[in-house]
Amino acid sequence: MSVSLVEREQADDLTIDFYNDAEGRFEMLLNIFKVMGHVPKLGRIFTDSVMEMLQDGELEWKTKELLILKATVRNDCQYCVVQHEAVSQRLGVSAEKIADLDGDIYQTSDLFTEKERALLDLTVQIGVDANGISKSLWDRLDAEFTQPQIVEAIYVITQYIAISKFGDALGVELEPVFLGGEPILHVDHHG
Repeated sequence: MSVSLVEREQADDLTIDFYNDAEGRFEMLLNIFKVMGHVPKLGRIFTDSVMEMLQDGELEWKTKELLILKATVRNDCQYCVVQHEAVSQRLGVSAEKIADLDGDIYQTSDLFTEKERALLDLTVQIGVDANGISKSLWDRLDAEFTQPQIVEAIYVITQYIAISKFGDALGVELEPVFLGGEPILHVDHHG
């Protein structure tokens, strides 16, 4: 089951304005935006938030993509993973580094810095139990990052956990432009 996509020819003026803005920002009108066409006011808030995350901020965009990939592969969101693999590679992240995000490989991979490992450990812990972040992990984060960087990292992680759940719950399908290639990371669909 899935929620229908609101195509341009079905959209009202408010939705068309939202679509034009989203397409201008993302270079295409993604299916997740077409689902948000049912509620264009929320769609605009959603795209504004995503656009704020998908750029350099307190953390480099490339670093945020690692967190997004780790969070979304752990949440079994192939839609998110395939799209963010493409974005990560456009930003210069190697296919080998992306592949090493699978499971716990990143913890011993030479492709990751200790700083990146701390953020990826944080991503995993938030996905398991956000209340269970250990003192030792906080100490690692405090030693490597500013408080604004930590806040931004946690925002990106939790938002992409939510985005992956949102898209999957609505049955949002991958756009044809992303089909045909073999994903680097694969998800396990449970149930």
